[in-house]
Amino acid sequence: MILATVDAEGNSHSSYAPFVEIENTFYILVSFMAKHTKNLAEGRSTSVMLIEDEMATKQMYARERLTFEAKTSPIERDSESWNNAVSQLKESHGKVVDLISEMKDFILIALHPLKGSYVNGFGSAYFVDENLEILEHRNDVNHQSK
Repeated sequence: MILATVDAEGNSHSSYAPFVEIENTFYILVSFMAKHTKNLAEGRSTSVMLIEDEMATKQMYARERLTFEAKTSPIERDSESWNNAVSQLKESHGKVVDLISEMKDFILIALHPLKGSYVNGFGSAYFVDENLEILEHRNDVNHQSK
């Protein structure tokens, strides 16, 4: 998951984090040593991108991708949500999750989609809602050739 956040001074920060999706909410385990973590924990403006692997794409200009704005919220350590998400992170990303989830500078953040877009090729772009369901085809007038 590629993350873009904004700090209190309006400076942008980008990063990435492994994630799991549980019932249309995305969970990431991130360290306060990273600039974006404070922004996420404080609920600042956040954008997320999931994008097709470069090695799997046939056309670099038309990589499949989902981008959405997200509301963020920290998850209380050792809560049911914490335990469930950390367990699924471990299942997906390995035993390293056991180690980092015990470190006090790591927190679990929930990212709740608000709205966004899904692109799966040239001329194939769609608006999506908070459930990441397609709303309508994007038909921007700016896609004209010279």
